[in-house]
Amino acid sequence: MQVTPVPVTKLIDEFSRLPGIGPKTASRLTFYLLRNPAERAQSLAEALHELHQKVVFCSQCFNISESDPCPVCADEHRDRSVICVVEEPLDVLAIERTRDYHGLYHVLHGAIAPTEGIGPEDLKIGELSARVQSSPEPVKEIIVATNPNLEGEATAMYIARQFEGAAVKLTRLARGLPMGGDLEYADEITLSRALSGRSEI
Repeated sequence: MQVTPVPVTKLIDEFSRLPGIGPKTASRLTFYLLRNPAERAQSLAEALHELHQKVVFCSQCFNISESDPCPVCADEHRDRSVICVVEEPLDVLAIERTRDYHGLYHVLHGAIAPTEGIGPEDLKIGELSARVQSSPEPVKEIIVATNPNLEGEATAMYIARQFEGAAVKLTRLARGLPMGGDLEYADEITLSRALSGRSEI
């Protein structure tokens, strides 16, 4: 006999699929929405709907945006000779908070992780190579700002091999960032120092 109504079970299952959300947290979120006015659930539903209706990926850097190109790529005051390569859109926000970087970005949407079945072809690495080659203004430096963990290091090394012999300088963020950490959790001062102390790969 089904004790819990099907719509409740369905929402718990959907919440459980989100990263970092276990069955207990999913249940708490579901029953929180049940206890609150219907307007709150409606507002959440509208926000989720708009997420896919109004948010696009920039065709140049692959960051999330409401427009294509995104505001960073469209900004004529950005230094177009420097591209900072990051794993996720959250990393762009983290670096922008430092206010020390004025170049462009390239979002890979992940890192090489063979154990999870993620290879270079699943990331935006090919698009990075094509972008550098076809850039109207020569790209002088690529800052590889992947996370300082095994996957991030593997991705950085792969990108370095792709640009061997190319007339572009490859740099890596300095070790102001802790190994095993994620960019999105780093504070502004640590990220700022890591940017200014970046080293060649």
